[in-house]
Amino acid sequence: MQIITGINWYGLYTLTMKEVNRFLKVHVQTIGAPVVTALLYYLVFAVALGDHPGMGGGSYVQFLAPGLIMMTIAQNAFANSSSSLIIAKIQGNIVDVLMPPLSAGELVAAYTLGGIARGILVGVASAVTMMVLVHLPIAHFGYVAFHTIAGAMFMALLGVIGGIWSDKFDQMAVVQNFIIMPLTFLSGTFFAIKQLPESWQMLCLVNPVFYMIDGFRYGFIGTADGSLTTGIVVMTIVNLALLALAYTMFRTGYKLRA
Repeated sequence: MQIITGINWYGLYTLTMKEVNRFLKVHVQTIGAPVVTALLYYLVFAVALGDHPGMGGGSYVQFLAPGLIMMTIAQNAFANSSSSLIIAKIQGNIVDVLMPPLSAGELVAAYTLGGIARGILVGVASAVTMMVLVHLPIAHFGYVAFHTIAGAMFMALLGVIGGIWSDKFDQMAVVQNFIIMPLTFLSGTFFAIKQLPESWQMLCLVNPVFYMIDGFRYGFIGTADGSLTTGIVVMTIVNLALLALAYTMFRTGYKLRA
């Protein structure tokens, strides 16, 4: 279905829904399990550090909960797009995606939207579950919405790039263990970066995951650990750069065509 813009909307919709239906068919694994994991993180840290003050005068659990929600959004957005591509490459059915009349931009959009959808669904489920245990007022909904979408897009695009680059699961494990995990745990999810030595603070401040979690947390508790304007600029620039890289990889057929 081609319209004036030249976008194959029907093809884009079909591939996006294929990605969404892929994780919905195993929703216990793709949605239920991450919620349980986030809840376990919450319970462990709440028991260990629940009496500690949080940022901006609130409780530590109010500080912790938004970070855990954003972490589940990020991890699952990455997992959806990366696993879909690496499995298709290993099974040899990636050709079924490359042969239809879909442009590189449409392919990137479909895989990214699928990752965003999974990330947001898991995030909403995690938020609803945690709100039963901790009071989470939404101070600035716009920041919550922007950083949810920008953060999920960032990790979904990383998943697309990682899935194209990886030829086997061992290589994908390298991406997860040496890129995704360090970015996640040096993001201020579990602590305020102002508690760290200055050198470690600088390391966090060049981490885009810090800005997506900090802005997301600000949307709930109204207090930020860094510059909100810088965070929006960083997330926008990084997403555009990753979008351009993913587009180039699809357009050139990097590791996709024999």
